[in-house]
Amino acid sequence: MRLAALLVFAFLTGTVCAQAYPSKAVRVVVPYPAGSTPDTIARTLAERLQNALGQPFIVENRSGAGGNIGAEAVARAPADGHTLLVGGNGPVAINKHLYKRLAYDPERDLAPISLLATAPQLLVVRPQLKLAGFKEFVEHVRRAPDKLSYASVGAGSASHLTMELLKSNAQLALLHVPYRGFPPAVTDMLAGNVDAMFAIIPAVLPHIRAGKMAPLAVTALQRSPLAPEVPSVAELGLPQLESLAWNGLLAPTGTPPDVIARLSAETAKGMRDPQTREALARVGFDVVAGTPEELARWIRLESEKWARVIRASGATAD
Repeated sequence: MRLAALLVFAFLTGTVCAQAYPSKAVRVVVPYPAGSTPDTIARTLAERLQNALGQPFIVENRSGAGGNIGAEAVARAPADGHTLLVGGNGPVAINKHLYKRLAYDPERDLAPISLLATAPQLLVVRPQLKLAGFKEFVEHVRRAPDKLSYASVGAGSASHLTMELLKSNAQLALLHVPYRGFPPAVTDMLAGNVDAMFAIIPAVLPHIRAGKMAPLAVTALQRSPLAPEVPSVAELGLPQLESLAWNGLLAPTGTPPDVIARLSAETAKGMRDPQTREALARVGFDVVAGTPEELARWIRLESEKWARVIRASGATAD
């Protein structure tokens, strides 16, 4: 009877705990600086989750090491659902192939909740190069190997490895200059300190319209409605260059399944809200808001794809 009573007590306690989540403020860690696209996505989502779950969802920016610092902080946090990660390509799927050593294992230490949103990249160059199009860019780089530089938002980011994929496919040689997020990368390109960059479209569109950057290609199979005048990589005969920047919501491994399920359901509801879709469309992202299983499958496929690129190109975190 005592054993039965203990089992009933444990069941009731677990039920109460599940119903009580979240019992305090939730940290949403973004491994990139304030003002970056992951930061925008995280703040949009945090507001929706806070309204739905009745506790503060506080965005905390912990940038550095290609997103590894913030991701490690979440991987080492208590697995109770009160510390979450909005992470993307690099720290979640790619960096384990790019860095010689990581202090965390994203597959082992992070639990998927939902793929939030995806966006294609846009190749831009300095207009002073006077290149008429993508083909001319490739020819120019071939004539001057290692003379041109390209910016990225960090090692392992989509902006980094998309260029590495192009370099590998077209046998090009450019110098990599990593930054901590889009704002400083864009600033340095406008100042003439770097020559080219793959970026999400809204990050560079105002500068394209002002004639300060020249667009060459979109890394999607179709043209983007944000820049309909720019050809897609498929049109250019290079569908293998399709590349998406993406962000997902994750928690420390060991977070209770009912908490994961509730976060996934509320995330999908909040992200699919028309106002949320519109807000993220303005920064170039398409809302996905899938299940934990769908995010896990996405991460696995992205990891396998970019591991091949890293091996073929010899890309490193430097």
